[in-house]
Amino acid sequence: MESKDYLKDISEIKDLMNKSSRFISLSGLSGILAGVYSLIGAAVAYWLVIEYSYGTLLLDGKIFRLVMLDLFLVAFLSAITGIILTTRKAKKSGANIWDTSSRRLVINFLIPLVVGGIYILIILNQQKYGQTGALMLLFYGLALVNASKYSIGDIRYLGFIQIILGLICAWFPGYGFWLWVLGFGIMHIIYGTWMHFKYDVKK
Repeated sequence: MESKDYLKDISEIKDLMNKSSRFISLSGLSGILAGVYSLIGAAVAYWLVIEYSYGTLLLDGKIFRLVMLDLFLVAFLSAITGIILTTRKAKKSGANIWDTSSRRLVINFLIPLVVGGIYILIILNQQKYGQTGALMLLFYGLALVNASKYSIGDIRYLGFIQIILGLICAWFPGYGFWLWVLGFGIMHIIYGTWMHFKYDVKK
């Protein structure tokens, strides 16, 4: 009997240590909505390119700027939605939304993402935009893997998938648009749904 109590105490201590060092209030629903935003944004970008530029995306053209604005809006809406839903979840569970673990999560997520974003802007300025989709997937995947040690470990699997899709995209750049849709759209919806039922829905 004492042995069982001892093991239970160890398990509880381990859980408390894990919660104190990891930010576990990420919302699965925010992942689903991020995927939906990505699919809508991709549909708008596809329509712009096909309808107005006959399938050719000019770097210095109006269509290109509209596509960049479209991507920015997708990223902005995804970030805002994630912040709102994660804050709501943290408040419900009584967790602190901005503590040491959440700061570590944000910093480790942003480092690869910001570096990747700057690099992508540099090569776009050099009119080398054939690998943009691959680079977005790769740096986003690296950001997820880098941040996973300070949050729910399951997000690293999404990161690995994004990295693999990015490598495939680099090898087959002609399919970049559809691999981007798969990575940022469909995989986010699948991942978000899985996380929602695993962590958000009370059993």
